Amino acid sequence: PDLAGFPDAKIAGIASTTARASAILPVRLGAAPIRLRGGQRAKKGPTPSPSSSLSSASEMNVGPSSAGRALTIQSHVVSGYVGNKCAVFTLQLHGFDVDPVLSVQFSNHTGYGSWKGEVMTGDQLWSLVEGLETNGLLAGYTHLLTGYIGSASLLRTVGRLVRKLRTYNPDLVYVCDPVLGDNGKLYVPAELAGIYREDIVPLATLLTPNQFEAELLTGLTIGSEEEAVAACAALHAAGPPSVVITSLDLDDRDGGGGAPGGGGTSSSITLLGSTSAPQVNRGGHVFRIVVPRIPSYFTGTGDLCAALLLAWSAKMPGQLGTAAEMAVASLQGVLRRTAKAQAQAEAAGKTGIGCRELRLVQSVDDLLRPEVTAKVTWL
Repeated sequence: PDLAGFPDAKIAGIASTTARASAILPVRLGAAPIRLRGGQRAKKGPTPSPSSSLSSASEMNVGPSSAGRALTIQSHVVSGYVGNKCAVFTLQLHGFDVDPVLSVQFSNHTGYGSWKGEVMTGDQLWSLVEGLETNGLLAGYTHLLTGYIGSASLLRTVGRLVRKLRTYNPDLVYVCDPVLGDNGKLYVPAELAGIYREDIVPLATLLTPNQFEAELLTGLTIGSEEEAVAACAALHAAGPPSVVITSLDLDDRDGGGGAPGGGGTSSSITLLGSTSAPQVNRGGHVFRIVVPRIPSYFTGTGDLCAALLLAWSAKMPGQLGTAAEMAVASLQGVLRRTAKAQAQAEAAGKTGIGCRELRLVQSVDDLLRPEVTAKVTWL
């Protein structure tokens, strides 16, 4: 293997381990029978052709009971629940085979004030893509989910990847959470907004911006439900057949609003969705869901919401409103459980942002069998 970039000590360790393994189990494709521990000899079988190996590798990644095979590209933290730490667990619970790519790998999310870790480049992502393709592992993907992408080179490479995946599967569902910022503040370099507009948004099947991101992508100000619907129409014109603005901070008389992570001023949160795809038993294509604001601060809510929208919409094709209803119910269940745990921790004298981490593992029932209290309204 290519060991470029590994410290010499690690290379020596790899070489030593490899030598020990070879003494026990020397293997050469198409050569003599394998010699096992204790002098036993394995039966020699036919050498697989490259084409059959690639086909088998691809087929192994989607079993008959799987909801699909999802590639998810977003942030990863060692401790806590944001990005892929939210998405992978959620999608696996819903029956997906999930392959995560880590756009960043940090010790913890940046809300802690300090963190350590590494950021992926576009070249590094493409190296992974080439490795998957060499082994026939690109053909099985049914879904792609992207979240936090921190650099222009990585974001452009994501666009390149979507186009490649669709050469294998033209029906690939791409759920794009265009993580740019929230509450008027950018999380990423400003140039990424233009790359999303020009290269990424046109490729999406389902786009899941928050209010601030929808404004950045359309150039429109959203202060009312009518303006939110107009923003969805502008995004449809750019390419995506389905758009869900996951959090709207609107005047209460317009239906409520507010970002799930906090920072809004109204007493409720509005999710507004729009789709040009045919819907089961529905004449309209625009809907809203309004839920009470939970008085706390959370991180990872947008990441979790996007994963839930992917999971429930895959289970309910042609029923985006109902899928969004289920996704919101799951999310609200997780947030209620998290807020309760946070209050208990604070009552016990514990403080700090760690108390606010999503209680995801404790919320399996909410993720799979949520109690729907906020119904979808078609407009």
